[in-house]
Amino acid sequence: MNNKDIKKVFDTNSEEELEAYLKEAQSVKRKKFGKRMHFYAPSFIYYKTSHYQPSPTDFPTISVTGTSCALKCKHCDGKVLNTMYSVTTPEKLLALCMQLKRKGALGCLISGGCLPDGSVPLGKFIDVIGKVKRELGLTVIVHTGIIDFNTAEKLRNARVDAALIDIIGSDETIREIYRLNVTVKAYEDSLRALHEARVAFVPHVIVGLHYGRSKGELYALQMISKYQPSALVIIAFMPIRGTEMEKVGPPKPTEIAKVIASARLMFPQTPIALGCMRPKGKHRIETDILALKAGVNAIAFPTEEAIAFARKRRDEINFSSLCCSQIFTEIKT
Repeated sequence: MNNKDIKKVFDTNSEEELEAYLKEAQSVKRKKFGKRMHFYAPSFIYYKTSHYQPSPTDFPTISVTGTSCALKCKHCDGKVLNTMYSVTTPEKLLALCMQLKRKGALGCLISGGCLPDGSVPLGKFIDVIGKVKRELGLTVIVHTGIIDFNTAEKLRNARVDAALIDIIGSDETIREIYRLNVTVKAYEDSLRALHEARVAFVPHVIVGLHYGRSKGELYALQMISKYQPSALVIIAFMPIRGTEMEKVGPPKPTEIAKVIASARLMFPQTPIALGCMRPKGKHRIETDILALKAGVNAIAFPTEEAIAFARKRRDEINFSSLCCSQIFTEIKT
């Protein structure tokens, strides 16, 4: 489909038309990837279903800034950092990774709060990250924020398994929600840096970040399409208690499904996952089932109902305690 046709998916308000788009997206997925479905449950969120319960130590998250973030975005306000292991020096990072390895960890996500320029300050930790890869053999995924080529190249040389980056497709959203004085060009430059540095990278597109409404998601996908990502993750705004947007309603499951279907049609060769950040309860049940219909390869922390839906249609199901961004390592395109 060309961009004009993809926009029709975004703009439709017809249930009948959306169902047709979902079927088309599912057909694309089945043709390329078959009936294999991957479900992920890394240990940074408690998860238990009748189908699967992961180890509580397999894949934790680490913040290299502790609970500090210069941006204090309206939707997060740094609250997510409170759920992570806190380290603020390379020495502490190495000691923590050694401790995690002894406890049986398979890997970790290294993240943190942003500096005023929108980057995560990974620079002084990269040598230790390389040591963790060489000596401990952990799977190491990093969340970069805005990034330049020099840092991206250092991450590749440290042999990180993947770099994650949220891609925002609206200047207004960047200013209002992120409180960041850059434009979408900074995100495209980051994609280019990761691509040219030849580090595996997995962009995340956030549905409804602009006060629960769609704004810039299609443009974000269009930017990403130029740079051959290893995989693509779709997530959705969810209200977090104690933030400025705690009372803002999330995007409807159908709005999330439109983005997923569009992504599948735009990226027929690329593994796509529905990521961990999305509303819970009945909203999540509906979103998960729509995501399966829209042709995702993977879902993080799937609901019981989604697993049952996949089993009913005879998908070949695989469970993993790694991060869903690692879907590209399990699917060889």
